[in-house]
Amino acid sequence: MTVTRVVLAEDQPMVRAGFLALLDSQSEIEVVGEAATGVQALEQVRALRPDVVIMDIRMPEMDGLEATRQITADPALSQTHVLVLTTFELDEYVFGALDAGASGFLLKGGEPADLVNAINIVAGGESLLAPSVTRRLIETYVSRPHVSTKIEHDGLDELTTREREVLGLVATGMTNAEIAEMLHLSPLTAKTHVSRILMKLGARDRVQLVVIAYQTGIVER
Repeated sequence: MTVTRVVLAEDQPMVRAGFLALLDSQSEIEVVGEAATGVQALEQVRALRPDVVIMDIRMPEMDGLEATRQITADPALSQTHVLVLTTFELDEYVFGALDAGASGFLLKGGEPADLVNAINIVAGGESLLAPSVTRRLIETYVSRPHVSTKIEHDGLDELTTREREVLGLVATGMTNAEIAEMLHLSPLTAKTHVSRILMKLGARDRVQLVVIAYQTGIVER
């Protein structure tokens, strides 16, 4: 059994203790570190190289957005995915988290099973819908008018016609299974296409692929 190693960054001790108790009961998840500030979170991640960081946005010393930005910008931490905790579905800070490279989002008031499911999904980098709110967040993010100029991205010209088609479907929030059905492919072939796209674009997960697809004009707003 593969165990997902997690660092838990949350400044409220009671909330953090609740998350810890829940995750400690899961055989497939191991909490290897805890942090009460963004600075501590960054230190823990650099020292422990976890698979997933559960990152609260509002923390002292350094907020979760800046900590996320530094984690995702560090090539040595390319295998670490950040799952952002937010209080509101469309918290303005969540858009900043998208820009910072977060892999998924979770509402603090959700069901305990949602946290476990989100960790497993983000750790695998397999699905954009890390919880259900992510699709709405992405749709709102990409519809914002502030980005009007298309951005060039390294590796885009290396994509095949089929890969560009798959990227467009990923950007709509489709899973590998849905892409396979849409394009009459096997699920394994769809997964292979997505893996190659991630590699060619240097993206760490599907959330980043969505942002790239809209920023570069692969998918029109």
